[in-house]
Amino acid sequence: MEFWEIWELQNNNSSSSNSSTEDELKSIIFLGSPHVLFHNAELELLNTPKGAKDFIYSLHATERSCLLRELQNFESIAIAQEKLESSPPSASQLRYVLLHNAIPFVGFGFLDNAIMIAAGTQIELSIGVTFGISTMAAAALGNLVSDLAGLGLAGYVEALAARLGMQIPDLTPKQADMWQTRLSSHLGKAIGVTIGCLLGMFPLFFLGDEDEEETQSAGVTPLADSK
Repeated sequence: MEFWEIWELQNNNSSSSNSSTEDELKSIIFLGSPHVLFHNAELELLNTPKGAKDFIYSLHATERSCLLRELQNFESIAIAQEKLESSPPSASQLRYVLLHNAIPFVGFGFLDNAIMIAAGTQIELSIGVTFGISTMAAAALGNLVSDLAGLGLAGYVEALAARLGMQIPDLTPKQADMWQTRLSSHLGKAIGVTIGCLLGMFPLFFLGDEDEEETQSAGVTPLADSK
């Protein structure tokens, strides 16, 4: 059975989804999913058959039903506007697209860096001391913990970003495929991750104080022994 037939069966048997799920899937169709784009180690790009198949199987039945409806609506609008010339998005629309993509990635970057620094430090002070692993090895293990945490927290970050009240950018299918929109989308994600990673470095302020205390105590001990 083909995927579209499976989706149609699930669409007929499942109940209607809530508005938040539909908004998230509209965002996937128009601008791409932050969750898929950010945690895509095991998923290929959606423009390949295997990547699309993996993405479909990663969805719940309700999400697949919503995705089918939104894809049908999107294609019907695109077909209706195929013969019409669509003007490029305005500057305000492009700014909104940038902001719409930046906000979730601020959360992703913040959690990724903060968890990595905190976990890497604790691993270095515990397992590192016991087994004598290097600082880089502890940082790599901290990054592993951060990636595993990101898999579980990504959905909550997207839900929190959706609760901020930002609606899907009002763009036509042609405008969504224009290079200006894609560029604004990628710039928003890059800016969001950059800001989030910088904010996620806040554990270093506390670690810096501890390092200074250890350095000062280490400097006092030789003086005491010399006396």
